Amino acid sequence: MYSIIVPCYKSAQTIETVVCTTAEEMEKMGRTEFEFVLVNDCSPDGGATIAKLRELAARFPFVKVLDLAKNAGQHNAVMAGLRAASGDVFISMDDDMQTRASELPKMFAAFDAGYDVVYGAYPQKKESPFRLFGSWVNKMCAVVFLGRPKDLRSSSFWIIRKYVRDNIIRYEGGHSYMLGLILRSTSNITQVEVEHFEREAGRSGYTFKALLRLWSNIIGFTVKPLRLAVQSGMVISALSLLTALVILLQKLLQPSLDTGWPSLMVSIFFSLGIQLFFIGLIGEYIGRTYMAINREPQYVIRATYNLSPEGEAAAAQPPEREPACTAGSR
Repeated sequence: MYSIIVPCYKSAQTIETVVCTTAEEMEKMGRTEFEFVLVNDCSPDGGATIAKLRELAARFPFVKVLDLAKNAGQHNAVMAGLRAASGDVFISMDDDMQTRASELPKMFAAFDAGYDVVYGAYPQKKESPFRLFGSWVNKMCAVVFLGRPKDLRSSSFWIIRKYVRDNIIRYEGGHSYMLGLILRSTSNITQVEVEHFEREAGRSGYTFKALLRLWSNIIGFTVKPLRLAVQSGMVISALSLLTALVILLQKLLQPSLDTGWPSLMVSIFFSLGIQLFFIGLIGEYIGRTYMAINREPQYVIRATYNLSPEGEAAAAQPPEREPACTAGSR
């Protein structure tokens, strides 16, 4: 069974094409036992997206739909889909036709070779300069803080095995980060170059705020930023001490030397900015610990369509010890 997870956000114009073309491609490849899990991430479009998803669920028995009560973000929406899915192999795709099923045969060729995770890597992304810069920042942070291989190009287009999914859905924190969850599940990962197509309709939902939230999710999977804070504090302290010694030496050699008020103020504000940044970083860790203790939900499901009672229970409740999802048939 192949489960195709598609988080949906204002995708009323494109999601039917995504489902139909992907189903046709799966049939061509002879992978005929499949299901779609479409997750409406509280699309602010007057109900157009959920109406289209309900229509698809009524037309196709292999389409399952989750309707989230509030916007949870793409990664949490994928988590909801993974919990509700009943397959043995899991595929994640976008809802805007930028990732297309015609590229799946390349990815399955690598998957069938034995890899646990196969990413669709884009040689050239069809995105705005702002989005490209945000993606680059997130990538560099993942390399530094999560140990992501430098040559790995990840994306929202991937195929994973069941045991990887089972480990991913154990995560109960409110801030999911799929790359971090995958990296701590397996190192048997590869990438296949696929074409990144132009968006069929609408515009990206990733605003500056959304990209910043995605970046901040990295800290839920590493303590390296805290270590960086300690190291930066030591370096700044050492430089400050060295600067003080240089100024003292200059003053002894040239008693008439004016040390300068501007340089003093620059130093003060620089050190103050560094302190505030790392105090805020530590506060972010404490805040997320507090929210985890209070069991902040990853998502809230308003309604489901075409899901069995077992699937509804699995999607609504993160597992306590063992994964709640079990394999099933279409």
